[in-house]
Amino acid sequence: MELYGFFRSSTSYRLRIALAFKGLDYEPHYVSLPKMEHRTEDYMALNPQGLVPALVDGGEIFAQSLAVMEYLEEAYPAPPMLPEGMIERAYVRSASQIIGCDVHPLNNIRVLKYLRNRWSLSEADSNEWYAHWVAEGFRSFEATLAAKGRSGRFVLGDAPGMADICLVPQVFNARRFDCDLSAFPRTLAIFENCMKIDSFIKTQPQFQADAF
Repeated sequence: MELYGFFRSSTSYRLRIALAFKGLDYEPHYVSLPKMEHRTEDYMALNPQGLVPALVDGGEIFAQSLAVMEYLEEAYPAPPMLPEGMIERAYVRSASQIIGCDVHPLNNIRVLKYLRNRWSLSEADSNEWYAHWVAEGFRSFEATLAAKGRSGRFVLGDAPGMADICLVPQVFNARRFDCDLSAFPRTLAIFENCMKIDSFIKTQPQFQADAF
């Protein structure tokens, strides 16, 4: 198994957590986004989407972190990232997609670069964009936790899973951009509980070889 990623990429962090959570060993390959290594001919041949992360397993190449986590769940079911019940699985997937589909795409680095280069937004303006959409997404996440009443120490009860794996890297990124998250106490409590678990701790961006 091989994982192509970048230390600061939140989607790469998701898969590092998921692989560690499953106890799966892999060979890391470091793809520098600032150096545009994800757009080189060699990498585009591996992953035509030109994005990180990409996972190679059994000769097959998998992309898009949410889809890769679903693959890992089916290929390596223990320990589970998804609960058994259909309603609970839908809830966890919904919470995961708030992060993966509503927050992350609007704050991806390529979006911020486009805003700055095409529309001449200042760094302060693009940071305001980032903070606005983080707040919108986390408001939705926090409201979902409250409305569904299924959270405990984690998004679903007292066992971490896919939604927690999606949440943690997004909190890291939000803090990197100095976003105020104080309005989301349930969300932050879940984050703090996750950060007591080895698979979330050892896979942090600052501990990756390409961070140095």
